[in-house]
Amino acid sequence: MIIPYDKLSPEALQALIEEFVTRDGTDTGYEKKSIENDVAMVKRQLKKGDAVIVYDQSTKTSNIVPKDNC
Repeated sequence: MIIPYDKLSPEALQALIEEFVTRDGTDTGYEKKSIENDVAMVKRQLKKGDAVIVYDQSTKTSNIVPKDNC
C-alpha cells in the first residue's frame, strides 16, 4: 500500500527517512556526506514523486522505494 508522504506528520516523516538513510545496505547513490544531506535528498525525491512510501501490511513495515518499483 502506498502512503502519501504528506499524510504523515513532519516528525513521523523525518523519523522514517532517517531510519531509511541509516539502514545497513542502503545505497542512496550519493556520497555519504551527512545524514542531513541524505534526508534532504530523499525528501526531494518524495516531493517530486520519484520515490514513494510503501507499507507492507503482512510485515507491518514501511519502506521508501523508487516509484518505478511499485
